[in-house]
Amino acid sequence: MNNIMFQGTASNVGKSIISAGICRVLWQDGYRVGPFKSQNMSLNSYIDKYGGEMGRAQVFQAEACNLLPRAYMNPILLKPSGNHMSQLIMKGKFLKNISSSDYQDLKPDLVGWLDRVYQRYQRDFDIVVLEGAGSPVEININKLDISNMEMARIADSPVVLVADIDRGGVFASIVGTLSLMSDEERSRVKGVIINKFRGRKDYFSEGVRLLEDIIKIPVLGVVPYQKLGIDEEDGVSEKTYKEAKQVYSKDKLNVVVLKLDHMSNYTDFNVFEHIEGLELSYISPDQDLEAFDGQNGQVGPDLLIIPGSKNTLGDMERLNKSPMRDQILAYSKRGGLIVGLCGGYQMLGQTIRDDRGLDGSRGKVDGLGLLEVDTVFGSDKITGQVRWNFGHEEGYFFGLENSQIEGYETHLGRTYPGPDDNYKIKDGHIMGTYCHGLFDSAGFLSGLLNNIAKARGLSRTFEVKDYRAIKNEEYNKLADLIRENVDMEKVYNIIFSRDI
Repeated sequence: MNNIMFQGTASNVGKSIISAGICRVLWQDGYRVGPFKSQNMSLNSYIDKYGGEMGRAQVFQAEACNLLPRAYMNPILLKPSGNHMSQLIMKGKFLKNISSSDYQDLKPDLVGWLDRVYQRYQRDFDIVVLEGAGSPVEININKLDISNMEMARIADSPVVLVADIDRGGVFASIVGTLSLMSDEERSRVKGVIINKFRGRKDYFSEGVRLLEDIIKIPVLGVVPYQKLGIDEEDGVSEKTYKEAKQVYSKDKLNVVVLKLDHMSNYTDFNVFEHIEGLELSYISPDQDLEAFDGQNGQVGPDLLIIPGSKNTLGDMERLNKSPMRDQILAYSKRGGLIVGLCGGYQMLGQTIRDDRGLDGSRGKVDGLGLLEVDTVFGSDKITGQVRWNFGHEEGYFFGLENSQIEGYETHLGRTYPGPDDNYKIKDGHIMGTYCHGLFDSAGFLSGLLNNIAKARGLSRTFEVKDYRAIKNEEYNKLADLIRENVDMEKVYNIIFSRDI
């Protein structure tokens, strides 16, 4: 079988993006290419057309291969829910909540299962592009690491090591990673890619030569840092961990996402980064909802979004104890526009109850009380893709009827009484829905932003481009970046002859 695996010297070095770029290049060159990641740990998931849940990295890699994403591209998904517990999802189906120690005990039994899954999967493709997770040399768990070298052994795959120069210490990270591998593991590593380079590459050529002399493995490319409109890595997201800050403007629409401690599915908001005349901010419950601008006075959100959460009760408890709760209620009383997605929808309701701690925290908490609904968590997980036409509404949602919405839902809680048409709206300015991907629907979002602009008295008109078309353009840019900076002839030699 022809394949190649990209492993990283650490998390967030860019191996997901490099893998996606290689996928797009191979697809452009006429090959049937499939992405594969044996195990992923992520708060950010997707539901395929058959209701299977998977990590987002394999979603954009599948799109780069011009394939429909399928859950078996990421057969094991762990979704952390706090207190050393995770949801265990296998081949897209929620199995159970499991502790980290119990999962470690389970891993030896998963090796044969992964072998069968992979052997069946690879039959459909000319080339499989595999991705590792974290570092392949976490020596305390190496014997149980089914994400990296054990998966390379199962697939009998050559490995390319990806390192991030932007964080510093790139030479030490590459040499150190290789030195901690066994001879058998190191024999699989056929090349290195240095990622996120800033500056003039000709100044770095001597560093590449010296590194190759030490490791006796070729550097296949030095890839410049480039901001692309592609979903980020699953495990460590800048949006999740960066310091929250406000970027408000009097002349633009201000979209604000409440940065919950356990925020999930942050890809719901990527489309806003591609819209001119709009500022996107992430703010924590400890901040103020509005900011004082010396020139323009008090400036606040035009749209406040409460996102999904992997510990809805825990995040709601923190919100209830923070000054943000009263600020949100005051904002709502003034007619401010609020949209709650999934866990955010549950937070807009009266109460949230999880008697068994299925979502991380056990008990019952008060919601914001802005919608007349209550949520109860049960053991059955609801997953599936959704498609519907928006109905006739008033206020900020006026004139959006028949806008087609496409997305997916994934949640344990059930909300009563449920929405009649996939969403619930109150007074034309408070909306709750379980539909992830709501804002990717271009017609709906264009109309909503234009209604907001009209209410603000702005003359600007918004016409949002289809997000799928935006992403396709970005995949092509990524492929160009790979072709210009990676020796694809050597990559092909590694794939087809296991050599350079």
